Amino acid sequence: MSDIADVSLAYEGVKRIEWADRSMPVLRQIRERFAVERPLDGFKVAACMHVTTETAGLIRTLQAGGASVALAASNPLSTQDDTAAALVQEYGAEVFARAGTDREGYYAHIHRALETGPDIVLDDGCDLVNTLHIDRKDLLDTVKAGCEQTTTGVIRLHQMALEGALRFPVVAVNDTDTKHMFDNRYGTGQSTLDGIVRATNTLLAGKTVVIAGFGYCGRGLAERARGLGARVVITEIDPVKALDAALQGFAVRPMAEAAVDGDVFITVTGNREVVNAEHLAVMKDGAILANSGHFDVEIDVRALGEMAVEVHHGVRPQADEYVMADGRRLVLLAEGRLVNLAAAEGHPAAVMDMSFADQALTCAWLASAHETLAPAVHDVPKEIDTEVARLKLASMSISIDRLTAGQEEYLHSWRIGS
Repeated sequence: MSDIADVSLAYEGVKRIEWADRSMPVLRQIRERFAVERPLDGFKVAACMHVTTETAGLIRTLQAGGASVALAASNPLSTQDDTAAALVQEYGAEVFARAGTDREGYYAHIHRALETGPDIVLDDGCDLVNTLHIDRKDLLDTVKAGCEQTTTGVIRLHQMALEGALRFPVVAVNDTDTKHMFDNRYGTGQSTLDGIVRATNTLLAGKTVVIAGFGYCGRGLAERARGLGARVVITEIDPVKALDAALQGFAVRPMAEAAVDGDVFITVTGNREVVNAEHLAVMKDGAILANSGHFDVEIDVRALGEMAVEVHHGVRPQADEYVMADGRRLVLLAEGRLVNLAAAEGHPAAVMDMSFADQALTCAWLASAHETLAPAVHDVPKEIDTEVARLKLASMSISIDRLTAGQEEYLHSWRIGS
């Protein structure tokens, strides 16, 4: 039995799901193929993901392939109650998600999804897989394989594998070229700034925007912030990424230095306390703090609360003002959680089209390939990544060249020189 806020919202949810579907042509093509081929017949899938209109497209595609699906939310602030209602009422999925639920309710929903006895699990941050290995070991034997679609989750999975704790194969969908390029760079880049602007109505032109992390997400953010007229400062721990940022013309500084000058701070690292008490103590009055990493640990929210003499909640939707002892005001967005999903609508549907196409095709592959895979973190087969890019190009009416027979021969021969 599902646990959602209000089933009467289903009609509104269907309208929004259908609107998003217009911008997801790759997933539509895969859904039509799945309806004929039925690669997931008899499989149970449990997913811990953002309950949004775009996710609904993936759930419907898995169902078209023959799977029964149970969905729990991967972030309480991103749950769209009308989407949850539509998935239950109109599309026959089991959903355990309510917008704004507390930590206890969040994990209760994950347990409910796992209790459906899944063969394949889909995770967004590794909380479902983590819960399965720590609290629900009784359910491990039924799980054949899984997928993970976030950088944070993949980091956790690699650590589990390193310690010999991972009990089944998991595919790092996050690490495909199409996911990195489209979702992390273009999706996070646009949707994070969208969330910040919606929450604050601030003008980014002329502001100093400090971005912690210069992976694909950080790159996308930096490019778009610069495009809006901001001065961009990058903080990094990786010399190669720091050098890349510097050669692209961005200022690169330690956070302790950048904290003094920044107007807007955005964390996208996958690590904890990237903005800590030391940094908060020197930030200027009115500084805005936003996180777009998966978990609410990148900004030390506890330290911020302890340092504040007053907290004004809801000065704007998804914006809380912390008043320091010296009168400075620091504005925290979305409680330090994913600002692009809490204060905005997450990635555009056209972006999630590719990420969820990767997920759907990988699920279908796992249904037949899981017996050949060791309990470890695996890459998505290259042909799946290539197929998703090919379908996306076709949906955009873009054609590309093909290798001639002579070119193929040249690339596969070591005997032909200059």
